[in-house]
Amino acid sequence: MTTPRIALVTGANQGLGFALVEGLGARMGPDDLVLLTGRNAGRVADATLRVVAAAGTRSRVEGRVLDVSDADAVARMAAELDERYGGVDIVISNAVARVTPDRPQSEQADEAIGVANGGTHAVLSSFGPVLRPGGRLIVVASSLGTLGHLDPRLHPLFDGATLDEVEQVVESWRAAVHAGTAEAQGWPRWLNVPSKVAQVAAVRAVAAERRAADLRDGTLVAAVCPGLVDTPTSRPWFDDFSRAQTPSEAARAVLDLVLSDALDPATYGELVRFGRVLPWHGGTPPRSQDELLNH
Repeated sequence: MTTPRIALVTGANQGLGFALVEGLGARMGPDDLVLLTGRNAGRVADATLRVVAAAGTRSRVEGRVLDVSDADAVARMAAELDERYGGVDIVISNAVARVTPDRPQSEQADEAIGVANGGTHAVLSSFGPVLRPGGRLIVVASSLGTLGHLDPRLHPLFDGATLDEVEQVVESWRAAVHAGTAEAQGWPRWLNVPSKVAQVAAVRAVAAERRAADLRDGTLVAAVCPGLVDTPTSRPWFDDFSRAQTPSEAARAVLDLVLSDALDPATYGELVRFGRVLPWHGGTPPRSQDELLNH
């Protein structure tokens, strides 16, 4: 008898996360379980009902409240799933706190960094050890997550860093944002750039430690860039959405990577966009908001 697969998506009550749960629910088997998680109980419950009621849903879908900025809560959920099911097969870290251009970045830094970077660290730390052989541990980032988007002075902080070192750099950057010294140290004005680089650096750190064993088992640890997606989070930053994808469209390439039986070793530990690896050292620092939005 085939063992049911267990999948979990964070930040899944709307936008891309919701579309990822919908896609998993439609493409996984009737004995498999997909966990839709978010930090607002009401929204999680509503989103779960919508997925369960959808005509294309095949697998079991359950909602769970999970605030990824609470590392202890993430650890407890990972331990619970390990005890109950013997591990997990698919984990997609997608949680993000909305940042808007109409407020100072410093006022939004704590929540944004706590969710995107604290959440990434917590998911990698707690779910990596309970990922079953052949599993998929994916962090949703963006094309801004390559090292070249940062000032060259900052490259040594992330290049080859361990997961704990990445966390220390993130906390140092957060402190500089609040102290008003971040730009003088070379950090970009926009939180999204260092945050995404740090997410990819965290994935690379974990992958470096696991690579040999994971490739033997067919296990994938990677970051993904879904491309421009039309969501409430991205709407305040962009004027032209003519080329933007719907969340369902953006989810397809991510799910193709996640659900493929084949594992391309070239994608392991890398940032992948539409099946292609984005070079870690690629990119250039954006000099204006217009340049930032064109990446």
